[in-house]
Amino acid sequence: LNCVLPIDNNIFATGDDDGAVKVWDLRRGSAVLEARQQEEYISAMTVDGNGKMLLTVSGDGTLAVFNVKRRRFELLSEPQNGDLTSVVLMKRGRKVACGSSEGTIYLFNWDGFGAASDRFALRAETIDCMVPITDSIVCVGSMDGVIRAVSVLPNRVLGCVGQHLGEPIEQLAVAADGKLLASSAHDQKVKFWDVSALDSMVVDVYRRKKKKGGPLRALSSKALGSGEDFFAGLRDEAEPEAAAGGDSDGDSDSD
Repeated sequence: LNCVLPIDNNIFATGDDDGAVKVWDLRRGSAVLEARQQEEYISAMTVDGNGKMLLTVSGDGTLAVFNVKRRRFELLSEPQNGDLTSVVLMKRGRKVACGSSEGTIYLFNWDGFGAASDRFALRAETIDCMVPITDSIVCVGSMDGVIRAVSVLPNRVLGCVGQHLGEPIEQLAVAADGKLLASSAHDQKVKFWDVSALDSMVVDVYRRKKKKGGPLRALSSKALGSGEDFFAGLRDEAEPEAAAGGDSDGDSDSD
């Protein structure tokens, strides 16, 4: 099994490395829906607010739609470039955003899953995970270890929320009140970031000219570009007098 998604108190869905999707009912102790419409691993799942429509994305670049209530497969999208690695609902469920291994966000209209309605390429090597913060802003984790805040329609990279320097980010999760973001990466750490400012951020529909290749805007006090000295911990370890008498790991980029 590659991913698990609770749908309600009794029903949950699973996806495996062979592209098989199953919906389970704990009251029956068995699967009530089984399908293998996608050819590669199931990377992520989400469900609508009514618990009716299950969306799955796969390493074959497709988005699949299943009707949980009627226990049947509905449709499969055209394959996109690269693996689809994540899927979230945006714009009050009217838009579906999918991240890809190519660093592109693909947007689908609800009830228009056959082909992407829009795409937005980030300056990121990959998009490995996504989590919505507001109805229009999503946080994206990438292989470069940077957590980006991204606006959807208008499509903008707003800046850097936080980072695991040089370590691919595996998973993101947001607190129920939307004010705190948790991230985990290959550095074996869970870090927490203040994203409360994103809730009140207004994104201009007009794109401002920006120097190509410029640094990301820091959106938290611990984010890259905020003025914090991220190498202070490394220097502390290199200086014996600084390390003596302390048991702190010196990690200054967690919150």
